[in-house]
Order: sequence, then structure tokens, then C-alpha cells
Amino acid sequence: MKRILILTCAVFFVAAIAFAAGPKTYQVTGPVLEVKGDVIVVEKGKDKWEITRDASTKVTGDLKVGSKVTIEYTMKATTVEVKEAKQAAPKK
Repeated sequence: MKRILILTCAVFFVAAIAFAAGPKTYQVTGPVLEVKGDVIVVEKGKDKWEITRDASTKVTGDLKVGSKVTIEYTMKATTVEVKEAKQAAPKK
């Protein structure tokens, strides 16, 4: 009886952690090229990544051009526009 109770609690605990994890996070590391208003521009290889920030973004250390940073971010949709699929022409 105790084993079943412990197993049930473990399953609920793992499920709670899985659902509470939220959206997947990503990261980019590189030197800061620009800091302007709510945008940080980071160079990754030959690409320039523009990452926005807001008042809730936690910054540790002195964020300035030339600093090497690691930025963690999530992808979040701001708008979604659905377009109807075109009907296939009937076969003759």
C-alpha cells in the first residue's frame, strides 16, 4: 500500500514539474555591438542578433558595448494571421 502511495506521489510530482516548466528557453552568447533603449545587439559568428528587453529583464553586471554576454530568451508570438488555403482546381 505504501509503495502505491509513494509511486502515485512521484508521478504527480514529475507531472507538476513538467507542466510548470513553461516555454522553452534559448540562449545566445557573444560580444555586445549596441545597446539602444530596449534592444541589445549581439554578434554570434557573422550574424547580428537583436534581442529586446523590458523592465522585467534581469541584467547582472555592467551591460555595455564590447562586453561578452549570454542572453537567455524565449520565443513569443506577438500576432498570428491565418490565411485561408486556396482550393485545388478540380481534375478534368
